[in-house]
Amino acid sequence: MNNTAILKTALATIQLEADSILGLKAFINKDFENALTAIFSSKGRVVISGVGKSAVIAQKITATFNSTGTPAIFMHGADAIHGDLGMVQPDDIVLLISKSGNSPEIKALVPLIKSFGNLLIGMVGNTDSFLAGQSDILLNTTVEQEACPNNLAPTTSTTAQMVMGDTLAVCLMEMKEFNSTDFAKFHPGGALGKKLYLRVDDLSSQNEKPVVAENASISEVIIEITKNRLGATVVLGNDNSIAGIITDGDLRRMLSKTNSFDTLKAKDIMTVNPQTVDADVLASDAMSIMRTKGINQLIVVENTAYLGIIHLQDLVREGIL
Repeated sequence: MNNTAILKTALATIQLEADSILGLKAFINKDFENALTAIFSSKGRVVISGVGKSAVIAQKITATFNSTGTPAIFMHGADAIHGDLGMVQPDDIVLLISKSGNSPEIKALVPLIKSFGNLLIGMVGNTDSFLAGQSDILLNTTVEQEACPNNLAPTTSTTAQMVMGDTLAVCLMEMKEFNSTDFAKFHPGGALGKKLYLRVDDLSSQNEKPVVAENASISEVIIEITKNRLGATVVLGNDNSIAGIITDGDLRRMLSKTNSFDTLKAKDIMTVNPQTVDADVLASDAMSIMRTKGINQLIVVENTAYLGIIHLQDLVREGIL
């Protein structure tokens, strides 16, 4: 098979996958609305299940639901009929995913769920199937064909399932008025969550607090900057107010202008009116300030009092870019 034919297959696959997604628009109907209402009103969780590739999709949808404010757990369809049904509680809703809706595991599982009295939502690609007929609410994910050349391997069908799950999750987010603050609560360890909750003081408090007096010698300035490894030191006045800042760049500019700095003091080379940031400001906002001003450090303050320094590398290390 030559490269041209392979690329043609690749493009055809993408087109079929795209068509499977667009085809879902016809299935956003009363049943979809009923599913949303039931999940939104539920006092329990959404138990999401499937077998084969549908089980993989069920796991992904479960993760998306949990991260966007809808409590959910995954239950493998095969394991369910061997004891895992015990995880289903009276107030839970069961979302069962299957392309055919007729697999042996599905036929064994559905009557058990029905006997528990839980609401059953079927996400199925065959509306004439056993699952479709037994579901209290039907989410149609029918596709015209798989992208697989033999029309066998789940490809477009699993894409449709995943997108339908994402659609449910996003709609539920809006219904719950789930905002960025809520999102941060469920993503405290990731870069996305850090952008929403990590504050300047959380990072600056981990750094040293470089400081020199206005009359400090240049040697003292160099030692302070080198010792604390933040590429800068704050200069304080006699009243402990922030008089300025001296960065590595200031030192280089000084050396380019004079051959002798024995008589120079910190106040002679410092940058006055340095950029500051309040300790409770979001770290992501501090990054925006650095980008706008073209600087690598910000002086952290609380009611004008000097608390420390936050460096660009602190933000890079935390994944806030």
